[in-house]
Amino acid sequence: MGKEKSKSAKILDRAKEFYGEKVEAISRQESKVKELLSGVVNKLSSLKTNSRIQKLIEPITIFIRMVKAHFSGKHKMANTTLGLILLALFYFLSPIDFIPDFLGFFGFADDLSVILAVYAKVKDEIDDFLDWERTQL
Repeated sequence: MGKEKSKSAKILDRAKEFYGEKVEAISRQESKVKELLSGVVNKLSSLKTNSRIQKLIEPITIFIRMVKAHFSGKHKMANTTLGLILLALFYFLSPIDFIPDFLGFFGFADDLSVILAVYAKVKDEIDDFLDWERTQL
């Protein structure tokens, strides 16, 4: 018997289907990635006083640092990891997702699911990055 997918994995799969091609195109253009990161930073700034989305902030800020290090050439990551991280950031930024963000906390539930699912999938590379980052201080 096959193991049933978690809700987070199902949402991640739907996000890949919905945004996969767009994210793939963005990943090939550093200027578009910079625009995406800027948009994510702006959205985080506007939400940082919202205690209900605090679980999103740490993984997103790690993703941002990883992407910046990748594009600067300081710490490369696998293309699949880059794609998943960009997917999570794009999904977070997109006003069109499975549960609209204007619904408050409930609107961020699917964003949280996608971000945490990606975080879990690329945990080994995140750990490698954080180890590398500690040596850069």
